[in-house]
Amino acid sequence: MKSVADKTQEALTQEELDELMTKYDPEAGFRKLGGLIGRIAVIGLLAFSIFQLYTSIAIPPPAQILRTIHLGFALTLVFLFFPARKKNRGNNKVTWLDVVLSVLSIGVGAYWPLFYEELVTRGGELQALDIVIGGLAIVLVLEAVRRAVGLPITIIATAFIAYAYYGYYMPGFLQHAGMNMDDIINVMFFTTEGILGTPLKVSSTFIFLFLLFGAFLVRTGVGQYFNDLALLIAGRRVGGPAKVAIFSSALQGTISGSSVANVVTSGSFTIPMMKKLGYNKDFAGAVEAAASTGGQLMPPIMGAAAFLMVEFIGGVSYWEIAMAALIPAILYFAGIWIMTHFQAKKLGLRGLTKEELPNKKETLKKIYLLLPLVGVVLFLMSGMTITRAALLSILLTVVVGFVNRLVDPKSTFGFKDIIGALVDGARTALAVAVATAAAGMIVGVVTRTGLGLKLANGLIDLADEKLFLTLFFTMIASIILGMGSPTTANYVITSTIAAPAIIALGQPELVAHMFVFYFGIVADITPPVALAAFAAAGVSGGEPIRTGLNSAKLAIAAFIIPYIFVYSPQMLLIDTNTLEVIMIIITSLIGMIAIGAGMIGFWMRKAYWFERILAIVFGIMLLIPGGYTDLIGGALLAILFACQFFFKNDKTQKPLQA
Repeated sequence: MKSVADKTQEALTQEELDELMTKYDPEAGFRKLGGLIGRIAVIGLLAFSIFQLYTSIAIPPPAQILRTIHLGFALTLVFLFFPARKKNRGNNKVTWLDVVLSVLSIGVGAYWPLFYEELVTRGGELQALDIVIGGLAIVLVLEAVRRAVGLPITIIATAFIAYAYYGYYMPGFLQHAGMNMDDIINVMFFTTEGILGTPLKVSSTFIFLFLLFGAFLVRTGVGQYFNDLALLIAGRRVGGPAKVAIFSSALQGTISGSSVANVVTSGSFTIPMMKKLGYNKDFAGAVEAAASTGGQLMPPIMGAAAFLMVEFIGGVSYWEIAMAALIPAILYFAGIWIMTHFQAKKLGLRGLTKEELPNKKETLKKIYLLLPLVGVVLFLMSGMTITRAALLSILLTVVVGFVNRLVDPKSTFGFKDIIGALVDGARTALAVAVATAAAGMIVGVVTRTGLGLKLANGLIDLADEKLFLTLFFTMIASIILGMGSPTTANYVITSTIAAPAIIALGQPELVAHMFVFYFGIVADITPPVALAAFAAAGVSGGEPIRTGLNSAKLAIAAFIIPYIFVYSPQMLLIDTNTLEVIMIIITSLIGMIAIGAGMIGFWMRKAYWFERILAIVFGIMLLIPGGYTDLIGGALLAILFACQFFFKNDKTQKPLQA
C-alpha cells in the first residue's frame, strides 16, 4: 500500500479514509463488533433510538429519569464500541473489563428510574449506596469520554472536579471554600446541575433527534446528491473543484456534527479533484478543512450548538439564533469562495469540463432529495417546537427515500435502511451524550463555586476593563478550550467559562455566546492542534501545519467577524431593519472581496505588498456596519480597484509571491 504522502493525484481507499477518521476523530474510532456481542450491541443501539423516539412522541418521564436512561444507554454502548487504548481501535474484541464497565453502566442508568420517588423525597440526603452509585457515575463518564471523545475534555473535566475539592488551596481570586466528596457527588448525579444538567438535557432531546435526522439523510442518498448538485452549480467555474468543496461542505455540515467527519467524507471526493486541476496539496486540503469546519457555523443546525444556546441564553427562540448566525455564516463561506477564486485566477486554473460533470437533467430531476432540508427550515420558521420539527423532518426523509426508490432504479431504500439509520444515529450520539455529560460536570462546578464570574472578572482585570483586550483574551481562551472537543462540548465549555467576561462588560448574551462559539469552532483549523486541517492533510498528502495555516488564512472571516458583531450587533440582526440588513450584506460582501484579494495577493493582477495591506484594511472598514466606514472604505477601495484595473497590464511589474 502506498503511503498517504505518496498519493498526489489519486483518491484514498475506504480503508485509508477510515484510518484517517479514526486517527483525527476519536468519535469515529468504534469497533466493528461481530458474533453475539455484536448482535447485543446493535440491539442496544436500536433500543436507544426507539426509546428516544418514544419519549419524544409520548409524554416524557421526569427529567432525572429521561436523562439517566439516556446516559445509561450511552455509557453501556461506549464501553462495548470504544476500546480502552487508542492503539487497540483496530481490535474488534471486547475485553472482560469492557463488559464489567458496561454492566456497571446499566446499574447507573437504572438507578434514578428504580429509586426516583425515594431520591426525590429524601431531598438531597445521600445514603451509602447513593454515594457509591454517584461516584461510579463520575468515574464512568470520565472514562467513557476519554475513550469516545479524547483526552482534552477528560482532563478539563477532571481539573474542574479537583478545583471543586481543593478550592480552599487555590491562589487569589480562584479560592473558594471547597466542596467535600459527598457534596461533589450530590451535585454531579443527584441534582440537575451536573452530569444530568442542561447539556445532557439537550443531548437527550433535540441533539439526538437531529443526529437521527442526519443518519436518515445519509441513508436516502442525500449526501451524494449534495456532491452532484455542487458539481453542477460550481464545477465549471474558475477553480471549480474548490468551489464544489465549499458548496458541498456547507451542505454536508447539516448532516455531520463533526468537522473531521465532514473533511473525510467530502474531502475524499473534492480534494483529489482540486489537486488534479492544479491546486497544490496544502491549499487543496485547506479549502476542504475551512469549508468543512464552517459547516458547524451554518444555520439551521449549526452542529447542534444552537439548541444549547436556546437553553443557556433563555428568552430567545431557536429560529432567532439561526437567523442571527446567517449573515456571519454567509460571509464566512463567501470569504473562502472569493479566496479560492483569486487563487485559481492567479494560477490560471480552469473549471471542470462538461464531460466531468454529472448529467444535468438527471441531477435536477432528483431535486426533491432536498425536501427534508427545506422542510426542517420551514418547520422551525413556523414556530413549531424543535422536537416536533425534528420528528416531522425524519418522517419527511423516510417519505423522500421511498419516493427516490420509485424514481431512481439504483436506489434500494427500504425497511433495512430505516433500521440502519436508527442504529447509525444512535452510534453517532454515543460520543455526544458522554461529552455533554462531562460538560455538565464542568457547568456544575462553575455554578456551585462561582468560577464563571471569577474568571470573567479575572479576564476583565487582565484587560484593564477594555472591551477589545477582553475580547482578545476571550478569543485565546476559547480557541484553547475548543481544541480537540466536539462541537457541543466545545460550546458548553467556552460559553460557561469565557462568555461571562463579555457579558460582564454589558454586551448582549447572544453576542457573547456567538463570539465564543465561533472561536471554539475555528480551533479545528487553528494550529498547532487543528484536527480538521490535519485530517485534510491526510487526504491530500500535504504537510499538516502548512495545511492548517492555509485553512486559517482561508477562514480569516471567522477571526474578524466576531469582533465586528460585538461592536455592531446589527450583523446578528439585533436592533436593525430590513434596509440596514440589505446594506450590511452588500457592503460586507464587497469587504470580503477586498480582504480575499489582500490575503491571496491577487485581484485584477498580482498585488504589491502595500496593496494587499490596504485591501484588507479597506475591506474591514466595509465589514463594519455604519455609514461613515462604508463610505470611506468604499471610496478608498474604488481607488485601489482602479489602480489594479488600469495598471493590470503593466509590463514593468515584477511577479510577486502571494
